[in-house]
Amino acid sequence: MQIDSHVLPARRRSGATVASIRVVALIATAFLGAAAAAAPTGPGVICDLDVEAATRFARLALDCVHREYPNKIAHVLQTDADARPPRELTPAFFGCYDWHSSVHAHWLLARLARKFPGTAFAEEATAALDRSLTAENLLAEAAYLRGTGRASFERPYGLAWLLALAQEIRASGDPRAREWSRALAPLEAESVQRFAEWLPKLRYPIRIGEHNQTAFAFGLVSDWAAATGDADTGKLVDERSRSYYLADRDCPLRYEPSGEDFLSPCLAEADLMRRLLPPPEFAAWLSRFLPGIPTRGQAEWLPPGIVTDRTDPKLAHIDGLNLSRAWMLEGIASGLPQGDRRRAALLAAARNHAAAALPAVTGEHYEGGHSLGTFAVYLTTGAGLRQ
Repeated sequence: MQIDSHVLPARRRSGATVASIRVVALIATAFLGAAAAAAPTGPGVICDLDVEAATRFARLALDCVHREYPNKIAHVLQTDADARPPRELTPAFFGCYDWHSSVHAHWLLARLARKFPGTAFAEEATAALDRSLTAENLLAEAAYLRGTGRASFERPYGLAWLLALAQEIRASGDPRAREWSRALAPLEAESVQRFAEWLPKLRYPIRIGEHNQTAFAFGLVSDWAAATGDADTGKLVDERSRSYYLADRDCPLRYEPSGEDFLSPCLAEADLMRRLLPPPEFAAWLSRFLPGIPTRGQAEWLPPGIVTDRTDPKLAHIDGLNLSRAWMLEGIASGLPQGDRRRAALLAAARNHAAAALPAVTGEHYEGGHSLGTFAVYLTTGAGLRQ
């Protein structure tokens, strides 16, 4: 059974409170918990995305992609001349609080415009993409990336999202998409080159729950390489992933989450490896890596993280964690053989996390919520699943 996402997120109202969001979350959790018992364990999107919910998610991105302030820039100053506003430093991706969030907000708009062509928001989305993804803007972005002191700029998280954006633009049926792809090409090539230069030198994986984590970024890069036919990049990511992760055992999932995580170190690694290993090999690897997954449908074996203050941008990361856990759990289930008895528990936990997090995707608190729309769309459109 598929779950319509419009019953999950709380509708944004003036004077909305954290308490009201929690009430809706409880209702959604109960609904999904009942549905999970009857749900099939095959791969697929655990939540449908209808036009109403898609419109609200699109509005979150439309409201921020060209909103310059507040802004948190990761900018190395070499001289006084480098003290410039974000719109001049990175003219395509200056909005949405920080560079990577701007990039993945553009991904959100491209994906929803492709999934819901002809809707009222789709033309607004393509107009926003037209405004941002010009050749002039993106040449300036590529030049900025090559600037002195920027070797690690947005590596790996933002660069991986840039490749995801380029992949989504290529899949678009909009007649303007070819021009966007041409304009993106220099920045896309620069991002690929950054990974090609960095990964052979990266002796150890990065296992944290925030932006620098390698496993999640590798998943996006692997998907890009598969979609574009870039065999060299795909081979590099595969080789480095196997070197870093293939021998891993007993990942300490019980220690998660850390207080500011928005990506699970353990689940992101498993979600990456299901992309690289055939189902029987992945099933055996997962038994060693996460031996505690139940063999029946128990959502409670991995409870969602609790958000204590959505006005705090770091504490609000836990909403992002719950969303990303949901798609990672679903991805892990999709990589197992059809008869694997762990699939039911993985999907039950995925629905539980979705129910906890989707009601919080309201945009009520900008600094904490500017990225949640993308996470919600990634989950509800099954972006990481290869079907």
